[in-house]
Amino acid sequence: MRAVLQRVISAAVKIDGETVGQIDKGLLILLGIHGDDTEEDLHYLVEKIVHLRIFEDENNKMNLSLLDIDGSALVVSQFTLYADTRRGRRPGFSSAAAPEVAEPMYRRFCEALKAYGIPVATGRFGADMDVQLINQGPVTIIIDSEQRLTPRRQ
Repeated sequence: MRAVLQRVISAAVKIDGETVGQIDKGLLILLGIHGDDTEEDLHYLVEKIVHLRIFEDENNKMNLSLLDIDGSALVVSQFTLYADTRRGRRPGFSSAAAPEVAEPMYRRFCEALKAYGIPVATGRFGADMDVQLINQGPVTIIIDSEQRLTPRRQ
């Protein structure tokens, strides 16, 4: 599971000109789900995201987490995070989870964030969306569950 986190002042998702999700201060989370991802990957990513200290404290140091600032999350499913560009000029997406696997996992990811008390807005799974954001910093961080310190169980 892969997430691109963008620290934002505000972010919104529009579909056909209609705003379907928006937040103020918090994180825009672009979420890619791999075909081999498990609940362990999901929980690792959620834990990492809610506790990651990437918001500034009173001394302008990145010392505060999403929980500390009472921030929100806008979660947008993005299978293109698993683009394979090693060959040719058109990316392949065969390692991304199939929609029937990815959509329920995407929903569980959002529910796991909500369980921490994080207000969560979303786009619409599988829709063509326009994402608007004001990236604060700018701060953009990529987290991949495949790179965690504790190895996956085989």
